[in-house]
Amino acid sequence: MTRATTGTLSRPWYREPWPWLLMVAPGSAVIGGLVTAWLAITHVDPLVVDNYYKEGLAINQVLDRDREARRAGYRAQILFSQDGTQVRVHLTGAARLPASLRLRLVHPTRAERDAEALLAGTQAGWYEGALSIAPAPRWTIRLEGEQREWRLSGEWRPAEGGEVLLLPRA
Repeated sequence: MTRATTGTLSRPWYREPWPWLLMVAPGSAVIGGLVTAWLAITHVDPLVVDNYYKEGLAINQVLDRDREARRAGYRAQILFSQDGTQVRVHLTGAARLPASLRLRLVHPTRAERDAEALLAGTQAGWYEGALSIAPAPRWTIRLEGEQREWRLSGEWRPAEGGEVLLLPRA
């Protein structure tokens, strides 16, 4: 210990509580910044599109597929099994129905959880297939023809039941 000019003993700065108390806020901000930077680097954001210009040009093709479904008068009733592993689709509309359909379930936030199934025709207008989906409160559904020449889309909330009606978009 050292003796101050007044004759009293003073402790070194690191033994005083005030410097440490004053360093808590800036120190926690630095640690929080490092954790945030680590999260940003290690967790990729799959919702960001690399080539947004090309995606913007492709929107016209998507709209054409919606128009084609409306022109053909397609309507679909989708029935999911209780556990969500089986799906049946009843398609009505055009005079000539496709031999098979593509059903795509799009997860609201995680692209790696998207599921796709090829549905085979079983009888006139009925199609069946198997699915493997992760639990989610909401799914975007896309039903397409074999060659993806038309598309019906909608939303499915599993908590509200296993039946969805898809109509062409206006």
